Amino acid sequence: MSTKDAIINKLREAFSPESLDVVDESHLHEGHAGHRPGGETHFRLYIVSLAFEGKTRIERHRMINTTLTQELAGSVHALAIHAHAPGEKRG
Repeated sequence: MSTKDAIINKLREAFSPESLDVVDESHLHEGHAGHRPGGETHFRLYIVSLAFEGKTRIERHRMINTTLTQELAGSVHALAIHAHAPGEKRG
């Protein structure tokens, strides 16, 4: 299973998101720290879930980072998080 698929599966299981988009941006970081041949090192995720309702941005990031502990300790070098509750403006 790819790292991207593992991320998607874990986030779906943990947060039952209304929407989820995980983008592998590794190709944008060639030659930079943490990049490895084959990619799957730099990701950007967009997630909308009721689980984030009433939570601060930092709390949301911590929830996601805890869910993805294994990936962040392994192959993932960078993760940009855009986490919202349903109905919130996305900035």
